[in-house]
Amino acid sequence: MRLLEFQAKELFRNYGINLLPSKASTTIEEGRKHAKELGYPFVIKIQVPVGGRGKAGGIQKCQNDDEFELKYPQVLGLTIKGEKARAILLEKMADIKKELYLSLFLNRSKRCYTIIASPEGGVEIESVKNQIIKEVGLGEVSDQVAREVAKEMKLEGKAADDFVDILQKLAKLTVEKEAELAEINPLAIMQDGSLMALDGKFVTDDNSNFRHDELQKYQEKTEIEERAEKSGFSLVELDGDIAVVGNGAGLVMSTLDMLSDNGGKPACFLDVGGGATTDSVYEALTLISKMHRVKGILVNLYGGIVKTTVVAEAFLKAYDDKLINLPVFARLKGTESDKAKEMLKNSRTKIFDSVEEAINAAVMGIKR
Repeated sequence: MRLLEFQAKELFRNYGINLLPSKASTTIEEGRKHAKELGYPFVIKIQVPVGGRGKAGGIQKCQNDDEFELKYPQVLGLTIKGEKARAILLEKMADIKKELYLSLFLNRSKRCYTIIASPEGGVEIESVKNQIIKEVGLGEVSDQVAREVAKEMKLEGKAADDFVDILQKLAKLTVEKEAELAEINPLAIMQDGSLMALDGKFVTDDNSNFRHDELQKYQEKTEIEERAEKSGFSLVELDGDIAVVGNGAGLVMSTLDMLSDNGGKPACFLDVGGGATTDSVYEALTLISKMHRVKGILVNLYGGIVKTTVVAEAFLKAYDDKLINLPVFARLKGTESDKAKEMLKNSRTKIFDSVEEAINAAVMGIKR
């Protein structure tokens, strides 16, 4: 389950992570009330579970009432990467000196949590070469490890102290909520040297959500999404025409963003999870077949716990049963991937060596 920014920040606030004053609303009437409470200037931010909001006009500065009346409904009416606005966040404007990046994610292939930090924030971390990566076992971050990361980031004084504090609190939140990903991008250094989380991303592990009643309020599911949950995998419907399938929330999200950046329109986010079986993947394909707008399927699979042959068997069964008659573009790596590729060799599935090649082929294939 991928939380919206304001929902992630609710969790951040509960754990004492530094945030700017902000308020979420779903109507302009609520927004007017919040505007008065916050005071100008502030930023109007669309709340959607996808990236690329700024480029799409979903983040707007607001200096006065006239701008508010113009920009609030404009932002509320946007659709970004197939996602309509779930809410609008008004957040006080920040006086920023520098932007950093910080995240913890569940590294399934190594069965541990990993810190990724960078002195370059505010952009997609995949595009940044200057990354600091540290594996931290079950996710607990000691003062020593936090200070080592701060030192590698070349932070000093108050900025270093705040970074250590925020990293440890983010790690505590991630571990206690059993999250797959907790990200602050950007983590801003303010003019006074303090650090502030300006944006937040938080992805829970659907396999552990039943242990966290406090997270249930964030769930919004369609009938298909509810059926997917009962079958043991995660599915989020979108408004595009290319279904995105993978294993691991981080992998699927990055694939979805890459597809959008290359002109494709995702029809769904589908994470088959670490416990996928032939039957559960077949059920996933059954649900995709019920999404009539889907014109193609993009698969980005890294076999670790899940064997890629399991997914191949499900696709072959779906072809035999005439469940799907769509072009499939796949990148398969990891456990038994060579065998899986051989199994799919004479099927409708086109195999590619890289996810970039698969995405380009999917976008071009659907356009035809």
